[in-house]
Amino acid sequence: MSAKPKVKDFFDPKTNTFSYVVSDTSTKQCAIIDSILDYDAASAVTSTTHADQIITYVKEQNLQVEWILETHVHADHLTAAQYLKQQLGGKTAMSERISLVQETFSSIYNIDIKQFNALQTFDHVFHDHEEFYIGNLKSYNIPTPGHTPACLSYVIGDAVFVGDTLFMPDYGTARCDFPKGSAATLFDSIQSLYQLPEDTRVFLCHDYLPESRHDYICETDIKTQKQSNIHIRTGTEKADFVTMRQKRDATLRMPELILPSIQINMNAGRFPQPEANGVSYLKLPLNYFK
Repeated sequence: MSAKPKVKDFFDPKTNTFSYVVSDTSTKQCAIIDSILDYDAASAVTSTTHADQIITYVKEQNLQVEWILETHVHADHLTAAQYLKQQLGGKTAMSERISLVQETFSSIYNIDIKQFNALQTFDHVFHDHEEFYIGNLKSYNIPTPGHTPACLSYVIGDAVFVGDTLFMPDYGTARCDFPKGSAATLFDSIQSLYQLPEDTRVFLCHDYLPESRHDYICETDIKTQKQSNIHIRTGTEKADFVTMRQKRDATLRMPELILPSIQINMNAGRFPQPEANGVSYLKLPLNYFK
């Protein structure tokens, strides 16, 4: 029987994002998953309201942060990984395939890839299926690319944190039209998740609240996904899924914060080096994503 970690969720209604603190109650060690740095697009001002809620919880529960985990390079919000590390400690980590994202978007932003090749900006990058511990909680990752090439799902005790790979069953699955995304690959990744025990708790990164529902939900389970996911359930053919996903993705707008988010998030949440006037600047590729 798998251990049952304590999971506390934090919801950001502006980006429809759930962040998590996952803790081992016996040792008080914990991991923070998919944190958010508040960002006002009009003024390009960051703030820490959401991250401070996590800090307050960690301190109130007398927890020790071991890991600050990312399921992928998010395109809809900035990570608060560096701020949380400064305040609470812990190692920033994500998939070793982050190098693919860094290479792809360094070209898009015209940023010298040598800065990433010389020194990986994450404290740790996971090999596929690598095991790790949160206190006494034995954990491992499942590579789940498709939405992005560097997506990971984290299996921690009886729970799996799937990032954007799956949404609630009444909303479906992640888009696959970002650079190096693939609907066919996403299908295969979800099949890997569906091999987990059916009572595995599934924690999601987003909930977009379809019209049929009134409350935001962050948790489901593998059995419910396999039976009820509107995009991919038991018996769904791969070709049908790919056709559906590609047709749907063609109608979607780019996320509002994709250009600032990826530039920061592929650098483990670090801002660009300040220029001579002490100010950091983001780059925006005009007319690239037509």
